[in-house]
Amino acid sequence: MKQLSLTISLLFLGVIICIAQTDDKKVNKILKRSLEMEMDHYAEVAHQIWGFAEVGYQENRSTELLQAQLKKAGFSVEKGVAGIPTAFVASYGSGQPVIGILAEFDALPGVSQDAVPMRQEREEVNAGHACGHHLFGTASSAAAIAIKDWLDESGSSGTIRVYGTPAEEGGAGKVYMVREGLMDDVDAVLHWHPGNANSANASSSLANKSGKFRFYGKASHASSAPDQGRSALDGVEAMNMMVNMMREHIPMESRIHYVITRGGEAPNVVPAYAEVYYYVRHPEAAVSGALFERVVKAAEGAAIGTGTTMEYEVIHGIYNLLPNVTLAEKMYDNLKKVGGFVYNEEETAFAEKIHATLSDPKPVSSANEIQPFKVQLRGSGGSTDVGDVSWVAPTAGLRTATWVPGTPGHSWQAVAAGGTSIGHKGMMIAAKTLTLTAIDIFKDPSLAEKAKKELNERRGDNFEYIPLLGDREPPLDYRN
Repeated sequence: MKQLSLTISLLFLGVIICIAQTDDKKVNKILKRSLEMEMDHYAEVAHQIWGFAEVGYQENRSTELLQAQLKKAGFSVEKGVAGIPTAFVASYGSGQPVIGILAEFDALPGVSQDAVPMRQEREEVNAGHACGHHLFGTASSAAAIAIKDWLDESGSSGTIRVYGTPAEEGGAGKVYMVREGLMDDVDAVLHWHPGNANSANASSSLANKSGKFRFYGKASHASSAPDQGRSALDGVEAMNMMVNMMREHIPMESRIHYVITRGGEAPNVVPAYAEVYYYVRHPEAAVSGALFERVVKAAEGAAIGTGTTMEYEVIHGIYNLLPNVTLAEKMYDNLKKVGGFVYNEEETAFAEKIHATLSDPKPVSSANEIQPFKVQLRGSGGSTDVGDVSWVAPTAGLRTATWVPGTPGHSWQAVAAGGTSIGHKGMMIAAKTLTLTAIDIFKDPSLAEKAKKELNERRGDNFEYIPLLGDREPPLDYRN
């Protein structure tokens, strides 16, 4: 009897192994047919968006190109969501689980650069994809199409969605989509970001609230009638001085940055109008909001002291990322399966020239490595509007080596590499990893349930999502 039981168990185990191997073959077939064989096509899509270099809320051609790819693949597309003309939601399938993939596509102003390893601006182009969002949106769309192919061939139930999210760079496009409730029914959200190494950590970020402070004074001749003038620029400078003194008395992890966007037109005219643009960051959203209110008080005091008037506009407010270890570990496992890539001779030559311009270059071979998994629950570094998404749905992301190792984001070197095969190859690593992770969740919905339980534990029982930017409408003209 024991021998019979053992035989049956071995046969059952063999069936399970056989099924698993068959599933793996189907998945590998999808990766090869839907992604590897389509790499040249997706590289061209990404390069077109790289060429458009459209800044936040003005990504008209970029969003239309991505929507066209998804429509052609059979997705239903709703565009202009959340009051944003360039935002969209593309859906395929039905039922649970619902998996969302984020897709960005905005460029940064002032970082025009050609796809060459030396500083060379593009003619008549004053923006560039210095954060690689042309790759981001393309890889996310490519992954969704591959997942759709797997759903069709496997006969699995579930819904895959692509969220076309504009204006990540300071415009907080995702926040308005979250506020609209577009992600309330999502079981898991996956995203990625270009970078100079391959990693998939459970990491947080800094919350960030920003605003433009506008001072109004009285113009007069700066030399013959200075007593009749009231300088709006003095208001801006007084505000900046007080905020800089405030830095001594804020939490150590805080970050405050500003740029004077308007300061007057001529030295001999007392400026009647001036504007300064502030970012206020901290690992916790509530603290970031409180610090912003202190900045507002400094602005009010500056206006009183200079005899000017002041008004301010909140431009964006974003939460810190809420890491989800359950999903992050799965993402990391799949990134290890996919692996990095090796530079060819032409890419190596390009990288060597880029390295000569970097302060901290890293070995080119690191593009073929996967960084160790880390859990960082308290944020540092930059900010992202993915943060708000992560507080309403379990969220995980990864980074891939789309730039020459050692390249900082928001640099001309990042723009240059993103316009070459280096960026395109890194992009496809992300597409494959996103695809595998989504398929794992579709095959085992308990992953999403476990991730949701973790989310609820981290944010607390009484959590209520209240956007840092309040009820303001999307600032569609913030880049004008």
